[in-house]
Amino acid sequence: MNQEKSIIQARATTPRAAAIAGILFSLLLIASLVLVRISVPANPQDAGAWLSGGWKNVDLALNLLPFAGIAFLWFIGVVRDRLGQNEDRFFATVFLGSGLLFLGMLFTSAGIAGGIISLYGATPGMLIDSGIYNFGRTVTYEIMNVYTMKMAGVFMITTCTLSLRTGIFPR
Repeated sequence: MNQEKSIIQARATTPRAAAIAGILFSLLLIASLVLVRISVPANPQDAGAWLSGGWKNVDLALNLLPFAGIAFLWFIGVVRDRLGQNEDRFFATVFLGSGLLFLGMLFTSAGIAGGIISLYGATPGMLIDSGIYNFGRTVTYEIMNVYTMKMAGVFMITTCTLSLRTGIFPR
């Protein structure tokens, strides 16, 4: 019984859990981004004609994002656990802060996009004419493409720096 328990614990080690969480996050985020990319025109000032046919793909993408966020939080937790006593408090703080800001901005832009889609479902003609669509689309675009991506870059730099300094990831 104890031998079986130790085998199960050995399989669920921290590095393996981080790898699984990181891969799950990346797959879910990539699926969401691809669904949005194939459905929504790149120009944030478009007229909103895509809403009549492409909103279901975007809705699916928005429903995948919370699961990607959970996997990302799991990844952050596992990496911090792996750092343990070796963590550099400065880089660990920037790592945690940038990860949480990335996730917060990702969820904010998803919430705004979800609100636009919900408004379109309730009043399709009024949404486009009112200017709310243009405002929401521009805000979502700015948050996602400027601020969220910058926090993702900070997160990647600090993750690499922490892993090099502490040697927590195998080469």
